[in-house]
Amino acid sequence: MTLALAIDLGGTKIEAALIDATGVIVDGSRHRTPTGEAAAAEVTVLERALAEVIEQCRAHPRWPEVTAAGIGAAGPIDVAAGTIAPINLPAARGFDIVAAVRSASGLSDVTLRLDGTCIALAESWLGAARGVRNAIVFVVSTGVGGGIVSDGRLVTGGSGNAGHLGQMLVADIDGDAAASTLEQRASGPHTVRWAQAQGWPGATGEELAAAYRDGDALAAAAVARSAHAVGVGLASAATLLDLELAVVGGGFSFVADDYPERIEEVVRAVAINGYAARLRVVRAGLGGDAPLIGAAALVHRSEVL
Repeated sequence: MTLALAIDLGGTKIEAALIDATGVIVDGSRHRTPTGEAAAAEVTVLERALAEVIEQCRAHPRWPEVTAAGIGAAGPIDVAAGTIAPINLPAARGFDIVAAVRSASGLSDVTLRLDGTCIALAESWLGAARGVRNAIVFVVSTGVGGGIVSDGRLVTGGSGNAGHLGQMLVADIDGDAAASTLEQRASGPHTVRWAQAQGWPGATGEELAAAYRDGDALAAAAVARSAHAVGVGLASAATLLDLELAVVGGGFSFVADDYPERIEEVVRAVAINGYAARLRVVRAGLGGDAPLIGAAALVHRSEVL
């Protein structure tokens, strides 16, 4: 069985693994290297971390079975050029990650896609969107981003950046014009800061989740504000793309057990067309494995790209 080298590049770490054609991560092949804040200021930190995880994968006894590599990277990206320009990694803007992976791995077949695209590919292959022909898969975490499956095929866009749900404008939905994007209203850090500005004494998303479970009114308002922004964004996406399903993952999505239900209620309330109002919202099925499985799917399921 052939294997794929799967690489996930985020704002604070790089992870890599060998994954087979059924989406199973090979035992002992998964490696993670933190990059931290240093990578935002110095691209060589990123280069070293990338080379390190690839070298660890190459040391695995099944490395000779690897035929190609898939990369899921924080965006924006440029598929044609093979470069990345992550918003939270300014030093890496213009970094030729495809060339770097080819050099470090010795593989000539290397495919780059947005991390959200990879998550959508994974969930439609083996997760909560399996068998669904029209879906949006997204994460609510430090940021908000995702990917789109339309008529059974992955939508990547002209430059590879389709699915940037977090940068959709949802301005002035509750009178706060300063926070105009979905991410500025719904992500974990932004939601915590909003709650603090209202007088909530906590400091983290985990504390906000605990306060919500305890019935704290400010925590409840903060969660409702986040879910409302996501619901407004999804209603627009569903209207434009005629989606059947929205799959939500990411650490902040667990701020409330009923977070997906809250989002779905907003979609029902604000969607103008009936077909958009029927959008179902469910939790992701693959958790933290999705980015790597999706990167491997760039190799094993290239027919859907």
